[in-house]
Amino acid sequence: MYSMKQYFLILGSLLAFTGIGAVPAGIGYLLDTSGKVMGVSPELLAGSPLKSFLLPGLFLVFINGLANLTGAFLSFKRKRYAGHIGLILGLILCLWIIIQVTWIGLSSFLQPLFLIVGLSDIFLGWKIIKNSSEN
Repeated sequence: MYSMKQYFLILGSLLAFTGIGAVPAGIGYLLDTSGKVMGVSPELLAGSPLKSFLLPGLFLVFINGLANLTGAFLSFKRKRYAGHIGLILGLILCLWIIIQVTWIGLSSFLQPLFLIVGLSDIFLGWKIIKNSSEN
């Protein structure tokens, strides 16, 4: 059985992993909303309602990036709402991946990887919330 300290550490690490990867990717899409700099074609968006990578870039920087880094900080500091934030960010990450795969298809090993990360965030957030409410 893991201790609460370990749950916070693992959740913080997963949130940091997501955030550290998302910020540069999002910046790349914002610098060139056609996606070419990031090695993708605008045709990738043909099955989606989007015409450019502007909105995905913003989402990557602010939600999957900075919000996850903030969540990681709170988790590492074992703050009261770290579990709630981890659970919410995990749900958002899972929805992001599900919508992405629905619109553009399964195009990268990163999609299932981050779905697993999101599910792990949800589980760890729930465990932290549950254990906090029992104490």
